[in-house]
Amino acid sequence: MTRIRHQSLDCSPGCAVEATLQLIDGKWKGVILYHLLQGTLRFNAIRKRLPNITQRMLTTQLRELERDGFVLRTVYPEVPPKVEYSLTQRGRTLKPVIMALKAWGDEHTAFGYVTETCADQNDLLTSAAKGIE
Repeated sequence: MTRIRHQSLDCSPGCAVEATLQLIDGKWKGVILYHLLQGTLRFNAIRKRLPNITQRMLTTQLRELERDGFVLRTVYPEVPPKVEYSLTQRGRTLKPVIMALKAWGDEHTAFGYVTETCADQNDLLTSAAKGIE
């Protein structure tokens, strides 16, 4: 559980940002929300999309997202148990935030630079191959 820095959120203009970040804080919550934007997923489907997350951490993050009203957990009474996760209406309101984070990451992190580097290398190889011909 994250530590609340202020008792009330009227302390400064940045407190709404702090409150929002506390709700989607953590290494995995944003990524889980991103995958759930694509539709309803079962637990193992989420886990397959996040191979580096442990089962315990995924369970914890999903429970916190459910507690905060972003994720709906639906349990079907069958054997073996079937559990699906989807975004609530409140969770869907985070789409612009999550997509903005993705766009920023694509542009400013190694993920974006890898694509650019590969394209630059392909251009160099193509130019070199034309020079050999």
